[in-house]
Amino acid sequence: MRMMTFPNRYLIVILTFISTSVCYIERVGFSIAYTIAADAAGVNQSIKGTVLASFYCGYACSQVPGGWAAQKIGGRKVLLISFVLWSLTCALVPLDPNRVTVLVIARLLVGVAQGFIFPSIHTVLAQWVPPHERSRSVSLTMSGMYLGAATGMLFLPSLVKYRGPQSVFLVEAALGAMWCMLWFKYASDPPRSEHPKATASGFGESLLPVKGSQKMKVENGGISAKTANIPWKKILLSLPVWAIVVNNFTFHYGLYVLMNWLPTYFEKGLQLSLQEMGSSKMMPYFNMFIFSNIGGVVADHLITKRILSVTRIRKLLNTVGFLVASLAFILLPLFRTSSGAVFCSSVALGFLALGRAGFAVNHMDIAPRYAGIVMGVSNTAGTFAGIIGVRFTGWLLECAKTANPDLSSPEGWKLVFYIPGFQCIFSCLVFLLFSTAERIFD
Repeated sequence: MRMMTFPNRYLIVILTFISTSVCYIERVGFSIAYTIAADAAGVNQSIKGTVLASFYCGYACSQVPGGWAAQKIGGRKVLLISFVLWSLTCALVPLDPNRVTVLVIARLLVGVAQGFIFPSIHTVLAQWVPPHERSRSVSLTMSGMYLGAATGMLFLPSLVKYRGPQSVFLVEAALGAMWCMLWFKYASDPPRSEHPKATASGFGESLLPVKGSQKMKVENGGISAKTANIPWKKILLSLPVWAIVVNNFTFHYGLYVLMNWLPTYFEKGLQLSLQEMGSSKMMPYFNMFIFSNIGGVVADHLITKRILSVTRIRKLLNTVGFLVASLAFILLPLFRTSSGAVFCSSVALGFLALGRAGFAVNHMDIAPRYAGIVMGVSNTAGTFAGIIGVRFTGWLLECAKTANPDLSSPEGWKLVFYIPGFQCIFSCLVFLLFSTAERIFD
């Protein structure tokens, strides 16, 4: 049976899902491999924080350019180029924790390359996915991040143990290369014949880039050309956009702090071995995968049945997700057992993922034509959250070592988890006050 026998947009969604999975296998893989190698080499927590945060510095630089490039030359092409670049970097760079400068430069390059991925994905999905399928399509695609992280946490510690840290880089590069071949063979732009009402529904051929900085606009059944000017000022001054930005920052602050420092918390804070924890260490990320898709299905069901307005649905899911996550973050350092820490971190990340059916899909609600641009702006904020959160956490833990050298005291970890906990409360209030699901950018 050929892969193209079902609607092409489903294949596009599946391929973008796989792409986010592979990206997060890479991110979690580096965190695990580098943490083990750095601890064996006696690297201090502050330097570890610098190396781990360097990815996000490069990632921040390319978010808005990624949205612009996807808008101008097409998300499909930009996505392929970015995958090729980061896969090559992983294949060619040695993992030596004593060569800090080399690792920082390499992580910067991988960050720059991966920064083009999510704006490109949102541009592609805005072209292919009709409004009533957006929540579950975006949620499925983004849930690939969490399945990738769960897979990485489950298998990569054993790979490092038996094959060494460098093997993680080679596996990640191979996965990136295989995805590139699939995308090159099967991905395409939406055919014009598939979307005769593209402009009216806010997806399809009306969102494709065209030559000469022109866009196509349907008027009275005909097609005319109009110069495409990105409304940068309106985007940057829009309160609904800033509601997305604030929530994106908080989501990624909590996610990146746990993604980069949870291995250290298990190893140092709770005196547990990642290899001996078995499948339990993957549960926080697997929970994100489950709850992300639950949020998408629930949102689309409520929209299709018209039980609530789209704006109220976005606010409801965002509020429930962030408030429950807040409580879990605040309680996390109080649990001193493996099962308690895994449960709390799973609830925190799972309900953050549920909240994505609120703020993360909102790009396409308010600006389907500029979804990649708005995603680039908000994801830049999310990336700064990674830079700030990961680096600041390293500094906090280095300070905590003066009182407890082995980092086993819960006091040393309280601020690490309280900060994202209280951010969640603030962010959901911002979203309640200022967000909308009405289309505000033509």
